[in-house]
Amino acid sequence: MSEAITIVGGGIGGLTAAIALARRGFAPTVIERASRIAEVGAGVQVSPNGFAVLRALGHGDALGAVSVPSEAVALIDGPSGRPIARMDLAGRDYHMVHRAALIDLLAGAAREAGVAFRLGERVTGAEDGVECRLSFGDRMESHPFVVGADGLNSVLRGALNGTDAPFFTGQVAWRAIVPAMAPPRAQVFLGPGRHLVAYPLGRGRLNLVAVEERSDWAEEGWHIPGDPDALRRAFAGFGGPVPDWLARVEICHLWGLFRHPVAPRWHGRSMALLGDAAHPTLPFLAQGANLALEDAWCLAGALAAPDRAAALAGYQKQRAPRVTRAIAAANANARNYHLRGPARLAAHAALRVAGRVPGLLLGRFDWLYGHDVTAGA
Repeated sequence: MSEAITIVGGGIGGLTAAIALARRGFAPTVIERASRIAEVGAGVQVSPNGFAVLRALGHGDALGAVSVPSEAVALIDGPSGRPIARMDLAGRDYHMVHRAALIDLLAGAAREAGVAFRLGERVTGAEDGVECRLSFGDRMESHPFVVGADGLNSVLRGALNGTDAPFFTGQVAWRAIVPAMAPPRAQVFLGPGRHLVAYPLGRGRLNLVAVEERSDWAEEGWHIPGDPDALRRAFAGFGGPVPDWLARVEICHLWGLFRHPVAPRWHGRSMALLGDAAHPTLPFLAQGANLALEDAWCLAGALAAPDRAAALAGYQKQRAPRVTRAIAAANANARNYHLRGPARLAAHAALRVAGRVPGLLLGRFDWLYGHDVTAGA
């Protein structure tokens, strides 16, 4: 009889883990508090390291069918709209996709693989032991092994690590999708104390993520309604196509950006963490989904190992340095995107020079994008 594995969270990481575990002969069940597996209103960039996992699971072509292949990342001076540098991605597996389309793809693949779903159920507590005990309000259940893919406010993370104290970074982010045609590339508009990222999602849709430094606190979370006029005021000094895009924003969401430490413990006797539950990541390197895809593949392999305890320890030992480095690189982008004064002028000049050397800028991230956790599988 196949071993049962319970996964808390039906997002990108949880669904990918469910597929990978089903392929290895497990009987996964996904518990999701929403009444249906769905996602709305956001884009996601899948870089080659994340795409390698989807390809190994047999879903690379399916992603290609619902995404826009990215030809480049263009760095642009926000106020003037003039180009600074460009990183060519042609021939590499970079994809820009609506998060809902990726979730639909993964949910369908999970169902085809025999994954069971329990929807509309909220896990309120967890206890590690010989079996993991999950609380659903007043009801308790025992599960042989549970994967915590339950995001920023992970119940399982708390069970393994206690509470931690995230701190406000002094930055807030808006996200919106507008009707607009744009070239197949990610465009990053850099300005003093703020930046805006735009990339197409296909079907005449453009994803916008705009980050502004701000002293006042904003609530953490993805679905807080924002004020389109406040977004337009915050980026009123930007040029190029940005004013036209912002004029088209009718609905946007706002969230405060908080830093969380990487979890000290990623696993116990009967539970393990992946993705944001283990290592929340700021959106300055577009790696949150990709690191979750990597985690899902590696954790499935660890759970299938003959010596599970040793393999789980290896999972954390293998993954923690990599995600820590990626988080540090994202934090560095948060600083570099928002430079002011002479430092900004010098940095942009250096980028222009580096951009004239083919492959130089992108090569700085070979350690990230060129890594394939499925190699040798």
